[in-house]
Amino acid sequence: MTLRSTSRQTLVPQVIEQLRTQIASGEWPVGSRIPTEPDLVAALSVGRNTVREAVRALVHAGVLECRQGSGTYVTATHELTGVVARRLAAAEVAEAVEVRRAFEVEAARLAAVRRTSADLERLDALLALREQRWRSGDAAAFVAADADLHVAIVAAAHNAMLAELYASFGGALRASLSQQIGETLTPDKYVTHDDLVEAIRAADPDRAARAAGAFLEVA
Repeated sequence: MTLRSTSRQTLVPQVIEQLRTQIASGEWPVGSRIPTEPDLVAALSVGRNTVREAVRALVHAGVLECRQGSGTYVTATHELTGVVARRLAAAEVAEAVEVRRAFEVEAARLAAVRRTSADLERLDALLALREQRWRSGDAAAFVAADADLHVAIVAAAHNAMLAELYASFGGALRASLSQQIGETLTPDKYVTHDDLVEAIRAADPDRAARAAGAFLEVA
């Protein structure tokens, strides 16, 4: 993990990239505290000011958050996630739904064409889990299961850029679903996803796109 260079101006971008790698690899998951400044200095064999500048840059980008008296925590896996989260927080609900619809309709269309048998097995398992969580009455668990199903549909599209962009939307998606569902599961909030998964299984992109967009219509 040691870095070599002759100037701090050159070292700072290297340290930023190293910290990004630790975060993206999952070694420092979202919500976890990163090593202290002295530990990073020792691990990277660079100066304290270099580490401080690199951390400050990632805080500004929304990837890290400094909490007074507690440490520095990972808040996003990528700069884009932080940017999207801040933008969505300021967006109108209708705008956020339109963006989500754009992602999910195209993902469903591609998934119907590109899904593998492994993708279908995962979709079936997550669809069943979503139904189970609904029956349990646990709103938070249902939101998590619903979001996981949508993430799996995007993954089944086998478009790395689309998956990365959608991942940047993930936290905001869960927050939006939580707000929409509330603390109590009631029949009027239930939307079946059976037809969406079946359309993907049937390799019918138009039907899959219609199913994905049907429950995300903006009035």
